[in-house]
Amino acid sequence: MCGIAGVIHTQKNEEINPQTLVNMAAIQHHRGPDGFGYQTFKDHGVGFSHARLSIIDLDENRGKQPFVSGDGNLLLAHNGEFYDYQRIRARLTAQGDRFASKSDSEIILHLYPRMGIEGTLPYLRGEFAFALYDKKIETSFLVRDRFGIKPLYWTQVNGKVIFGSELKVLFAHPEVKPKFSNEGLYHQLIQTMVPGSTAFEGIHQVKPGHVVSIKRKGEALEINEHKYWDLDFPQERDRPEIGEEEAIEQVRESLLNAVDLRMVADVPVGSYLSGGIDSCAILGLASASSQGPVKAFTIGFDDKNYDESAIATEMAESCGADQDIMRLSGNELYGHFEKTLWHTERTIYNTLGVAKYLMSQHVNNSNYKVVMTGEGSDELFGGYPAFRRDMFLHGLDSLSADEKEEWHSLLNESNALFTGAMLSRDQVDDKDLHFRVGFTPSCLQPWLACADYVPNLLEKSKREELSDYSPGAAIADTLDEDQLKGRHALDKAQYVWCKTMLEGQILTWGGDRVDMANSMEARPAFLDHHLAKMAVNLPPEYRIKGRTEKWVLREAMKGILPEVLYKREKFAFMAPPAHTDETKWKQMKQISDKYLSRERIEDAGLLSYDGVCDLFDRHDKPEVSTAEKVQMDAIINHLMGVQVLHEHFINTNVPALAEQRAKELGWTV
Repeated sequence: MCGIAGVIHTQKNEEINPQTLVNMAAIQHHRGPDGFGYQTFKDHGVGFSHARLSIIDLDENRGKQPFVSGDGNLLLAHNGEFYDYQRIRARLTAQGDRFASKSDSEIILHLYPRMGIEGTLPYLRGEFAFALYDKKIETSFLVRDRFGIKPLYWTQVNGKVIFGSELKVLFAHPEVKPKFSNEGLYHQLIQTMVPGSTAFEGIHQVKPGHVVSIKRKGEALEINEHKYWDLDFPQERDRPEIGEEEAIEQVRESLLNAVDLRMVADVPVGSYLSGGIDSCAILGLASASSQGPVKAFTIGFDDKNYDESAIATEMAESCGADQDIMRLSGNELYGHFEKTLWHTERTIYNTLGVAKYLMSQHVNNSNYKVVMTGEGSDELFGGYPAFRRDMFLHGLDSLSADEKEEWHSLLNESNALFTGAMLSRDQVDDKDLHFRVGFTPSCLQPWLACADYVPNLLEKSKREELSDYSPGAAIADTLDEDQLKGRHALDKAQYVWCKTMLEGQILTWGGDRVDMANSMEARPAFLDHHLAKMAVNLPPEYRIKGRTEKWVLREAMKGILPEVLYKREKFAFMAPPAHTDETKWKQMKQISDKYLSRERIEDAGLLSYDGVCDLFDRHDKPEVSTAEKVQMDAIINHLMGVQVLHEHFINTNVPALAEQRAKELGWTV
């Protein structure tokens, strides 16, 4: 895993300052502390840079990026891992190709000349984001993996495209001036982003499973985006028939294969371990295929309602893993809030993001660079309470209204701890999402419910400009209607989650951004696209059977899971909200007093000081329910987050900071 950056000029003869490219690498030094590189095609107005984290091919010189092809036609900068690359290398070598390194990245330079970008992509298995420039056709390609595990941002300014692995990389270029967009600000306050967007004006993400092509045409750059992969849940009438035992075996074999591929590295591979089925399954399979004990890293919270470390320990002992438990309290969680947001580059609703940041720091200090993770299991196998709600309220037409209401009450009761965050307090119906999906997915409802608070929290002129804005409509417009038509309600719910919550939250501030903040590569085996292709074809009732979520995964992993975990209901991994602990509330208040003061709010020009005060006043009222407190805790985190982001990226001279970092590192041209 690494960090990439680059500049693409409209004019071929316009020079690129190499030190600017190096500065863009230096500002993301945390993504690649093992070295840097840059390359420019001077006669083509193109330059890439790279910050390297050595995982495959540790030779400092041999695996150095950006790569230039042997014929000088292609320029490549790659972040991520391609699995099964050895087999591809062997085939190409047998056909006469010669490789300059042992790096997995180099396979692109050999596949692309044979079959072009569209023909190359099906061969790429893993988590990745890369930039490729082809001199012959004067075209750059920005490519992101199928689920959005690895980030990639871009913007167009003053006749050039600037891209990078993180927003701060773009801001390190002196011509990129960060500014919140009104819509971006709105979505920061309700947690859920519009797919492909960011909080900042004119700054885009390459969407998961997409390619952005940038072709020079005369005096302009022609930019196009197209999708190369999607989940493709089958229409209900086309779903293949499969027996239970066959389905269980397919899940077991597919997951084992995905885990085996992700155990390949030239450095030790550890594993995250919570008390959930997902990480326990990964650890169990990794332990079974490893020659020695696997290092298992666990987060423990001081609130027993949220702490899963006891079950994690039972799992570690059952498979002979070497467990390392890091325990956290309110002091640590809010004590590192500001630093965490420097890396997440977006607001967070829960300090789980801080906990993950501190865990990756702990992993790095333990001399590990790579861990396996369980992300993606809930998305593919129906693990979240929101999925059960949608399946039973919208997918089972045979249920009577009374039976549906009974299920609704039961689901709320069994997930009471997360109501207000993972589940909405009350039913929210958005007409635009209903029109596109057929119902308002439960995963979006708690955040759409926050929209009721937002107008009062915005600075007056922004409130007026957004008076007719519909966040549900903005999200609905990005969802592919062809991927929703004729699908089962559970398929629809999982699809929407993957396009919104998975990419915008779990893989961002709960994944790559807080892992790579401490130079730590996470490998989510469940998001192997071969496994996903199998999982989406499983009948909904195998994913959620009665009240049992992830039924087919439980059965596939039954032999390696402790009995208590095999029988346990899904428990969302989440840090205790601020109001649940007096110490944590005081820590939160210290940050809010700093960033939500009248002076700070008026200086930023984003929020309403009176509206913020009203929210805190309501939070303290005794009649406010626990669920509403959970919701308001999330909004308070977002309010502080907006102000912290303003300080980090708008009040700070990021180009000067990047230049200073480069000098301190000795990364100079």
